[in-house]
Amino acid sequence: MNLTPSAHQDTFARDHLPPEEQWPTLIFELPEVRYPERLNAATALLARATPPPDKPALLAEGVSWTYRELDVLSNQIAAVLRDDMQLIPGNRVLLHGPNTPMLAACWFAVLKAGGVAVSTMPLLRAAELGKVIAKAEISHALCDASCVAVVRETLSTTTLRQIQIFEGEGGELLELARRKPERFEAVDTAADDVALIAFTSGTTGQPKGCMHFHRDLLAVCDTFARHILRPTSDDIFVGSAPFAFTFGLGACLLFPVWAGATAVLLEHGSPPQLAAAIEQFGVTICATAPTSYRMMAALPNLDSLQSLRKCVSAGEALPAATRLRWREATGIELIDGIGATEMLHIFISADEHQARPGATGKAVPGIRACVLGEDGQPLPPGRIGRLAVQGPVGCRYLADERQRDYVQHGWNITGDTYLMTEDGYFEYQARSDDMIVSSGYNIAAPEVEEALLRHPLVAECAVIGLPDELRGQVVGAFIVLAPDQTASEALKIELQLFVKNQIAPYKYPRFIEFRDDLPKTATGKLQRFALRQDRPA
Repeated sequence: MNLTPSAHQDTFARDHLPPEEQWPTLIFELPEVRYPERLNAATALLARATPPPDKPALLAEGVSWTYRELDVLSNQIAAVLRDDMQLIPGNRVLLHGPNTPMLAACWFAVLKAGGVAVSTMPLLRAAELGKVIAKAEISHALCDASCVAVVRETLSTTTLRQIQIFEGEGGELLELARRKPERFEAVDTAADDVALIAFTSGTTGQPKGCMHFHRDLLAVCDTFARHILRPTSDDIFVGSAPFAFTFGLGACLLFPVWAGATAVLLEHGSPPQLAAAIEQFGVTICATAPTSYRMMAALPNLDSLQSLRKCVSAGEALPAATRLRWREATGIELIDGIGATEMLHIFISADEHQARPGATGKAVPGIRACVLGEDGQPLPPGRIGRLAVQGPVGCRYLADERQRDYVQHGWNITGDTYLMTEDGYFEYQARSDDMIVSSGYNIAAPEVEEALLRHPLVAECAVIGLPDELRGQVVGAFIVLAPDQTASEALKIELQLFVKNQIAPYKYPRFIEFRDDLPKTATGKLQRFALRQDRPA
């Protein structure tokens, strides 16, 4: 493995990369993705953004930070990490909180200090968060006051040893930072030093951490953003996904800064809040899931969306009806895309001029894609098979045997089934596993089953995704109660609340059906496919 000498003194990340023979083939066909051997993504992004120093970089309710303020504060936080928190290059740093300017500044600071950023969803419970901390052997945490309690719950059982609060009551990070010099010499990281570990949102069992290099953060800007989205410095971005989702990291932070544009950061990105932010800040580029576009298209006052000029849809399959409804409501053709945490961002898409109803798009410039048959060979156009992609970014799981499943013969196998048309458009067919995609969130069925089985009245259960017009899919649970227990609507509500308190609330089963038994094989293995065939309307 021809890796550049690392700047990391803590070599955990590089030590836990997959073996070289399990790496995907990486391609650097575009000249813009051929980066120098030494590269710190934080300084490269901020140095590339050369608008006037007083131009707004980040906006939020009551907050407006210029590019200079973002650069200076991230320098000062980097100094706190190094001097006050004893961070050494290569240490993993948990970033836990909703999307705010402070979270963004902390993200840049971690990279400048040579740390490895691990952003997590603010809705995670202590048990879920503890698995992430343990897997990545995280030592430091920067978190929002609204989320600090759940982080502290993990202290007795994980490697976490230092926490700083950056927003709200009890937060002293900003006070410490303001005492530091405005300049900070960023760590001279290698382009192939690990910059972040992104955990897949719907992982079954043990969480899967995807390790991405400093150069990868620029590569997604120089492929999808440069060639498909094509933002300008005059654009104002907004999105619904948190930084923990790499879709959100790109759309809400990387792409705006790369373009020298402005990002509006929302702590909560529900459709009404998205629409309100678009009107309030004059947003020109929106990035969210199809569910949000369906709901915003139904709002009574669409004049609030008139500043928009580009809209990106990802996170779940885009129905042709949603594309049509949005275009009729706003006059804007959606830019559809499929991406993956393993690939960092979108790798198949089409811009608003090349969009085609029913198709996701073509391979993004700099990306190769094909449809593979069961024998691992590319299929001809019109045949349904497994989507496979290669590019300058690829899957590198953190110490995980599942690397062999995702990377096969040099291809990243995304877990989606597609067909490719004669002219190179890819048409989505289905997910090839049991992951439930609801409103853009990936939800692992076994995780919900495990939560339900903790309830004393549940004897057996099976969870599947059920089709839903609004959300794409919803979580459906089929439950066998313990002996002598009576099914009721009240018990359904009780179980839903129970799950919400066990795992992230968005994972709870919106549909529950009580059954006398569940379909199984002769060896006792649950047959989820039988439930799907007999699924309720």
